[in-house]
Amino acid sequence: MDDEVERAARKVREVEQAVSEHVTRSGPVTGRASSPDGAVTVVATPGGAPSQITVSPSSLRMGPHGLAAEIMRVAEKARRDANSRLHQTLSRVVDARELTALGFELSRDDDEQGWRP
Repeated sequence: MDDEVERAARKVREVEQAVSEHVTRSGPVTGRASSPDGAVTVVATPGGAPSQITVSPSSLRMGPHGLAAEIMRVAEKARRDANSRLHQTLSRVVDARELTALGFELSRDDDEQGWRP
């Protein structure tokens, strides 16, 4: 039993080292999404809050509730993009099934149903 625990611990350290080295080389992983008209753009990190939100003057036509809803929709799309990019990046050093189980799924985001005037 001790040998199994030691092998598992060694494997965890090896994967941790490989991930650390890979992330150091590739830099931070972010996702980006914009509304169909480009009025709202969000940059997000995997599983995290938006790190940047940009709104154009034309986005104010949406009104406060419409703009808030559009920011939330685009932010979710950016988060999914970041999760997918993290999955693609780390699947070189970590089993892709493990990444999916952790919530970092590959996605094809065809959602272009944003706010329309």
